[in-house]
Amino acid sequence: MRALCVVLSLVLATTVVAAAPKFRSVWKAPDISSLNFVGKTVAALVITDDQPLQVSAEEKLVRELMALGVNGIATYRIVPREELKSAEKARGWYERRGIQGVVAVRPLAEEKERTAPVVFASGYDTSFWGYYGYGWSSVYAVPVGSRVTTTIVVETLVYDATRDRLAWRATSETRDPKDLQHFITDLVSGTVKEMKKMKLVGKP
Repeated sequence: MRALCVVLSLVLATTVVAAAPKFRSVWKAPDISSLNFVGKTVAALVITDDQPLQVSAEEKLVRELMALGVNGIATYRIVPREELKSAEKARGWYERRGIQGVVAVRPLAEEKERTAPVVFASGYDTSFWGYYGYGWSSVYAVPVGSRVTTTIVVETLVYDATRDRLAWRATSETRDPKDLQHFITDLVSGTVKEMKKMKLVGKP
């Protein structure tokens, strides 16, 4: 996960084409359709070894939740970093703050797809043997001018902390994010939009 976060930071710093997250799959527990976090205390948790990414994403998520009437709180503010990865230790901090729900975000993977432009060898392909000699003289392991499309895959989970039960799960992908801040903004906005569709949050 540490290596993935390093790659993610590099990708976000160098790519120039932005795209909103696309949700591959969305699931909601059928027996908690009435769950609504408006007015409740909900922790934002970003599971990553990249502390700046965690802080930025959690703060952005908190702002989005508070705009919808949810009492959002960033996990990095309530759980000491040295105890962050221990469920047993972190649980006490959550319970002491009266956390009623959790929105957890975790980077899953970085996928790359390479595409290459079509090049026509005018004059060489009119006869087979003319093409044959040219073809063998122009073999490339990686085509010159190829373009790499980078896709970041993220999972988002929403828990009803009062019952310790999963309420909502989604997997999203973002293609060629422009930069770190745009990625976080688009991811959080897209996640909250999906949560509103599932009536987990509403208007304040």
